[in-house]
Amino acid sequence: MDKFCLEVSGDFACFTRPEMKVERVSYDVITPSAARSVFEAILWKPAIRWEVRRIEVLKPIKWISVRRNEVSAKASVRNAQAAMNAGQGNLALYIEDDRQQRAGLFLRDVAYRLHADLLLVGDDARANPAKYREMFQRRAEKGQCVNQPYLGCREFAARFRLVTDPDSEAPALAESRDLGWMLYDMDFAAVDDPKPRFFRADLQNGVIDLTQAQVTA
Repeated sequence: MDKFCLEVSGDFACFTRPEMKVERVSYDVITPSAARSVFEAILWKPAIRWEVRRIEVLKPIKWISVRRNEVSAKASVRNAQAAMNAGQGNLALYIEDDRQQRAGLFLRDVAYRLHADLLLVGDDARANPAKYREMFQRRAEKGQCVNQPYLGCREFAARFRLVTDPDSEAPALAESRDLGWMLYDMDFAAVDDPKPRFFRADLQNGVIDLTQAQVTA
């Protein structure tokens, strides 16, 4: 098991609360699942798994309200299958017909320090752990990634850098508060019906310690 730390930042972020069905409203800070996705965007293989252990909030929590256009429909799986079988078909979505204007409450000017463990779950990874450790370190140092990391929504791209010595970095935000129940991750034990898992997020001096989190369904 190897430990890595990334500093990520962005102009905007939205870690959507699942209880908000229509308008997008963000959690106060990045969720563990969104933090895990940042690591996976740099390196993901079937033989490894990322487990986020600690989240440090580096900037004050600030909000922005935005009204934007979204497409209310999505491509039909049935129509796609029919087009594949027939060799032709109309799969287009027309923005003018399916446009909806929605408000969102997003975060702005965010920065976090994310700590995660690289867990080896495949035989190949266990046989050659240095391969995956060096692969991630090389990519993170050069700013390379499999796909662009983002902060909750794909339009909110994240900047990142590898932190080699977290103890020498500036301290986290000097703020403590109870952030309430937050999404931890999805449980994919039942592939056809994944279940959300939640935890009580407690921000202490700018730090959420996930090793102490009590996760519930």
